[in-house]
Amino acid sequence: MPDPWPDAGRTEVELTAGDARLAVDLRGGTLRRLTVGDREVLDGYAAGTVEPGWRGAVLVPWPNRIRSGQWSWQRTDLQLDVQSPAEPHAIHGLVAWQPWTVLAEGDGSVTVGTTVEPHPGYPFRLAVAVDHALDAGRLRSTLRVRNTGVQPAPFGAGFHPYLSVGATADGGIGEAELDLPGRTELVLDGGMPTGERRPFDGAVGRIGDRALDTPLTDLERDAEGWAHVRLRGASGELVLSADAAWPWLQVYTGDTLPAGQWRRSLAVEPMTCPPNALADGVDLLVLEPGQEWSGSWSLAWDRAA
Repeated sequence: MPDPWPDAGRTEVELTAGDARLAVDLRGGTLRRLTVGDREVLDGYAAGTVEPGWRGAVLVPWPNRIRSGQWSWQRTDLQLDVQSPAEPHAIHGLVAWQPWTVLAEGDGSVTVGTTVEPHPGYPFRLAVAVDHALDAGRLRSTLRVRNTGVQPAPFGAGFHPYLSVGATADGGIGEAELDLPGRTELVLDGGMPTGERRPFDGAVGRIGDRALDTPLTDLERDAEGWAHVRLRGASGELVLSADAAWPWLQVYTGDTLPAGQWRRSLAVEPMTCPPNALADGVDLLVLEPGQEWSGSWSLAWDRAA
């Protein structure tokens, strides 16, 4: 009998609708690639690779950064693993590299899920699922989180898609036109909140040389409670919409990415809370045992004229 090995199993799942095709990486539940015909709608990565920038990642149980990975809960000090000596903060949660499984599949839809197991820096247990539905003109994604532990669990969540509107060369995102719904900017220093907030004009227009790595809140919403980001470039317009479960958006022009990916696309990240929320408590969510939370966002596209 051969020596047993863990089952490598399925590595990703694909959805198609018309000429739209979505690939979801089961390492992290990540949105690896979204194309419409020969157009790249998300700036993704090749199967089986590890790309910088957290492209398409699901961010649970916190988005963005926690200062030095340090926080406390109910008078207990906790320490999360930090990114690196160069960036000594805990970043983007705990699920981006762990295995996810396919929970359900249908015509143009799939649900993938994983479990956040307790560990010293985050002693809580969460079940996490994402429902994706694809049609010929739109992707809709719903994140669901359930507290499967025995104590109240604080958490935050986010997604990290990079929107592509036709730029392929470094710096190409500067040619795109951008309109953002945020009216208040959280001021950062080294990626961490300073405590200051200031007004923000979301009518950015042509991005040009402007560098953004900016958390925004006080989002303008339509009558149904959705906030809309519009990005237009050579390949057409993308509209990312977030429901009321996401009071924050982080917008990032990719200025710290390496050559070949530098300022090529725009990360627009729906978030439930700002950076350092586990430590600061700002807009932090808390689930009682057995309680659930969900939030949806969508991405719609058209063709260039």
